[in-house]
Amino acid sequence: MNPRVPAGYSVATFDEIDSTNEEARRRAAIGERGPLWITARRQTAGRGRRGRAWDSPDGNLMATLLIAPGVTAPEAARLSFVAALAVHDLVAAHTRAPVRVKWPNDVLVDGKKVAGILLESSGQDGVDLLPWLAVGIGINLAHAPAEAAYPATFLGEHGQPPSPEEALAELAEAWETRFRAWRVSGFAAIREAWLDVAAGLGTEIEVRLPAETLRGRFETLMPDGALSLLLPNGTRRAITAGEVFFAAV
Repeated sequence: MNPRVPAGYSVATFDEIDSTNEEARRRAAIGERGPLWITARRQTAGRGRRGRAWDSPDGNLMATLLIAPGVTAPEAARLSFVAALAVHDLVAAHTRAPVRVKWPNDVLVDGKKVAGILLESSGQDGVDLLPWLAVGIGINLAHAPAEAAYPATFLGEHGQPPSPEEALAELAEAWETRFRAWRVSGFAAIREAWLDVAAGLGTEIEVRLPAETLRGRFETLMPDGALSLLLPNGTRRAITAGEVFFAAV
């Protein structure tokens, strides 16, 4: 039986698939625009940011939301913060451990990564608005990878995790709530809510970029979604893409 989702959304479920994001891409290529949640018990080729493999065992949640966002690529990129807040809401409902969001699109429980988010799309020449967007979300409910670029955990270590079906139903509801706030009040409301649960805000962090590594104080999330980094020499850098590590890591 498919999980319950808010009115207007549909669900496609698979026992096994290469990647829910790839399925969203295939469906988008033939004109499907959703809103559709795609989920699978197992993925054989799950992936995270920067092309990294995403461990996808049975018992965790692997899901992708396919939508036609009706916005430009820069605006759509900020939907990763909407997704992060939705995941935060789900996870926080099942544990008393501290749950925080890590720039740009991870969710942490007690300082360890419990979920990741990957947005993908495909633009068209001469078209300003994105035709479709895939919001891929992986949540470690029952398992965590033994080896990862960032310390990982799973929800079962910190509370009673929901089943993947229950988790998707809760996630879909949380997404719709946060997405509605974004549509009504814009990114400013999402930014304020994100800052309320941000990890490392005001502390010294390390940001690893393709060509350099920067260290400084995480000042704030800028109105466009960039991370404002105060460098030791007093200058500021707006970071639009990179890997964040905290001083204790």
